[in-house]
Amino acid sequence: MTRIAVVDYGAGNLVSIDQALRVAGADVVLARAEADLGGADGLLVPGVGAARPAMDRLRRRGLVEPIRRWIAADRPFLGICLGMQLLFDGSDEDGALTLGVLPGRTVRLVDAPRLPHIGWNAVRRRRPHALFAGVPTDAPFYFVHSYAPVPAARASADVALAVTDHGADFVSAVACGRLAGVQFHPERSGRDGLVVLANFVSLATRATG
Repeated sequence: MTRIAVVDYGAGNLVSIDQALRVAGADVVLARAEADLGGADGLLVPGVGAARPAMDRLRRRGLVEPIRRWIAADRPFLGICLGMQLLFDGSDEDGALTLGVLPGRTVRLVDAPRLPHIGWNAVRRRRPHALFAGVPTDAPFYFVHSYAPVPAARASADVALAVTDHGADFVSAVACGRLAGVQFHPERSGRDGLVVLANFVSLATRATG
């Protein structure tokens, strides 16, 4: 059975994510220390809250460098909401320095009619990707956020996977190698969200097959 390690750093909808991954056929382990990553086929970082306290919790649990090493080894990784934002260099929300595995920065949504951006919105894919296999083009997903990452110009075409319109377009999904991130919450996005999580489990299975 494919094992997915879900990072538990005190912020995230862990119950719903755990249930969705188990429905997809995964064995789920909550990772609170580096040792919990042993034997995992995929790594998922959820997120609710702000970047600085999230990074502080990851440091206290000794997980910052293990996460960086996991991604550097091109092992299956999925970041959700804040978990995607942490992949970039830093965040304007509170000035935090984040994981720095993707070039760019998390910024406040531009020209947003209201903040936070809460509710269902279309995710428009720029290119095909296995994470969205079986999901209709421009399918809506559930968002709760006021910030989103802006990939550096030199990397945008290679990193940005999908965009969403909330006043102006923002990057709502990224992918690079076996790394992927989504700004929406698949665990709260009905059938299509469950498909995305099941696809991640399949990607992790194929990577170790």
